[in-house]
This record gives sequence, C-alpha cells and structure tokens, in this order.
Amino acid sequence: MKHLLSIEALTAKEITSLLDSAEFLKAQRGRHLGEPLAGQTWAMIFTKSSTRTRVSFEVGIRELGGFPMFLSKNDIQLGRGEPIKDTARVLGRMVHGCIIRTFAQQDVVDFANYSGIPTINALTDDEHPCQILADLLTVRECLGGWEGKKIAFIGDGFSNMTISWMWAAKHLGFELAVAAPAAYQPPAEFLAKLNAPNVTVTTDPAVATKGAHVINTDVWLSMGQEDQQDKETAFGPFQVNAALLENADPEHIVLHCLPAYRGKEITEEVLEKHADVIFQEAENRLHAQKAILVALGKKA
Repeated sequence: MKHLLSIEALTAKEITSLLDSAEFLKAQRGRHLGEPLAGQTWAMIFTKSSTRTRVSFEVGIRELGGFPMFLSKNDIQLGRGEPIKDTARVLGRMVHGCIIRTFAQQDVVDFANYSGIPTINALTDDEHPCQILADLLTVRECLGGWEGKKIAFIGDGFSNMTISWMWAAKHLGFELAVAAPAAYQPPAEFLAKLNAPNVTVTTDPAVATKGAHVINTDVWLSMGQEDQQDKETAFGPFQVNAALLENADPEHIVLHCLPAYRGKEITEEVLEKHADVIFQEAENRLHAQKAILVALGKKA
C-alpha cells in the first residue's frame, strides 16, 4: 500500500492489517516504543474545515514522532488557482507525506501521482476512508467483528460515507442495507461496478434496520451542500429515532461520524443513549489514522 486514497482501492487483507495495527497502537498509547515518523514532516492540506480530522491527524503525527504542517486553502497557491500537479511536485520535494481533505477525489489521486510521496485521503466528496476504518474498528471492539452481522446505513445513499461503506462490504463480505430516498440512491452503473450481492438498497428504513446489528447515519447535507435546504425535505422519514430502532437487533449499536444535527438525521434521545459508542467511534479516528501513518511512513 503506497497511499490511502479510498476503501475501493484496498484489499480485505490491507483493511484487517490496518485494524490490527490500530488496535495495537490504541492499547499501547502513551507507552509504545519507537517513533516511526521521527524526522518526517507531513503536510495537511485542508480545503474543507474540520474538527476531528485535523485534531486526530495532528495528534497522531506528533505521537509517532513526526511534525505536522497544516495548510489551509488560504495558505497555499491552490487557493489562487495553481494546478494540483504543480503543488504536488513542489511538496513532494520538501515533505515526507501529505494528508488532503478536499472536494474532488481526482485532486487527491493527482496529488499522489505527481508528488511521489505517501498521500492520505482525509475526506473527499467521493470517499471517507479514514472514517470507515475507524467505524470498522468500533464495530470490532463493540461486537467482536462484522462476520455474520448486518449493518444498516440510513440517509443519503450516495454520499462519501455510503460509498465507502459499500466498498467495505464488498471487500469484507458483511451484509449492508442502505435506506435512502429514491432520488438519493446509488446509480445503477455504480451498483453494477460494485457487484456486491451482499449490499442491498431500499427506500424503506424499517426494512434496512430490521435485525441490524449496526445502524449508521450521517448529516443529510454534506459540506458544500448547505445551500440545498430543499434536499432535507426528502429525508424526513429517514431519521434515526427510537421507533426505527425497534426493528434492530436487541444488542445493536448506533454510529454517527459527527458532527450530528440533533432533530434531523438523529434524535437527541438516540444520540445520547448511544453517546458512549459514538464518541468511542470519534476517538478511533486517532488510532485508525495512526495505523495508516505507520504503514505509509515506512515508505516515506
């Protein structure tokens, strides 16, 4: 693995190896030996704002002995129109790795191709691989794994979170049920490319959550869609609430990648009832990303 650009590009073996490493690093936090990123500087290019992603990566890089360099769109020439390939070729000669949080997936791909240094997708409009790895780590910790488990995603059926979950199901073989309004379901051509019979799509949230061991949701309006307020009207029946969870397995957990908008995609009652797991999931961003950094730092 030279980069972490998407869940799609990973193999089942790579996913499980990263999760094994994350578990180890989490258990050893504060007393692990060695600094695998010692002497390395990692650039963090964020054209989208962030709390969890920025903090977890900066802390992770420092704990592994490296130096994080945060660069917003106002700090570099990308904000003034410099092509991504030129920025990549400059930074590739100065830093040891790069973490990018932006809109277009192609920008992350192009940066990896032109920079020649390990590149991590910290979120694009197409995928959110770091979050899915943290979520899978949480499922493993809370339920012992995903084998024989049903995972439901309620909300936008073709968001970066849903796409990454579908590729994870493809690679790992667990049952995934996606419930979304008809206008916000994965296109037929994507499902044909995915070719995963263990992934089902429905317009009925009750069908998706029936017997589910994990119920996952996310904001209805992704970053950059704030002006699409009319989109929210389609999602009213797709709220994760107490009534919907009556369909789930009695020992279910609820995940939310945060930030959460209480009263929209999830109720206050449900979020607070499952807060321990949801904030364990948030913490696991640090451990999953440290595992990624360790794996890629060896190649820097």
